[in-house]
Amino acid sequence: MKKIRIAIDGHSSCGKSTIAKEIAKKLDYIYVDTGAMYRAATLYFIRKGIRPDSENLPQELNDLAIEFKTVSGYPLPVVHLNGENVEEEIRRLEVSNQVSHYSKIAALRKKLVSQQQEIGKMGGVVMDGRDIGSVVFPEAELKLFMTASPEIRAKRRYDELVQKGESVEYEAILENVIQRDKEDSSRKESPLIQVKDAVLVDNSNMTREEQLEFVMDLIQKKLK
Repeated sequence: MKKIRIAIDGHSSCGKSTIAKEIAKKLDYIYVDTGAMYRAATLYFIRKGIRPDSENLPQELNDLAIEFKTVSGYPLPVVHLNGENVEEEIRRLEVSNQVSHYSKIAALRKKLVSQQQEIGKMGGVVMDGRDIGSVVFPEAELKLFMTASPEIRAKRRYDELVQKGESVEYEAILENVIQRDKEDSSRKESPLIQVKDAVLVDNSNMTREEQLEFVMDLIQKKLK
């Protein structure tokens, strides 16, 4: 059976990673959460006290190693920063508030895009992020662009963080969602766009089951 590349782009907190993981399990494909890669890089720079506009940032990329490794208790490989499992820490609001500032840096994007292209060059991969269909895999056999209203996305993110025991405010998360939309869509390097051949998936009023069924139908058509 042929193996395709599935590129999933879209706004923050719209369930890209959730649907990508479900697809990868069903098809036995490799799953790559590119957003987690940029979050891990952001955490790295925050820890080192390096600002996005620092002249030293490009040199620091030589010591930045991001990998996905299998960990007990996680259904799929999770992101590791220089050998450390940072899957939980990169989801915190501190990183969410900073990731857009670091992810627009050309040198960082070049390094991570090259790594992403290497992982998916043979097909059989599901990759989600902001520039997968436009930059990483413009030739992907299936491209999806996912979105939902900012209020719904903020509520989902809020519920997720509360469930993890974090003390957060809904209004702060909504503000972060709206700001990230603006920054992701207006940045100079690889802005978030819906490419012409991407299928729009607005899941504001869709259940996870309805969304998965819709997407799997699209995939089956591509596999015929």
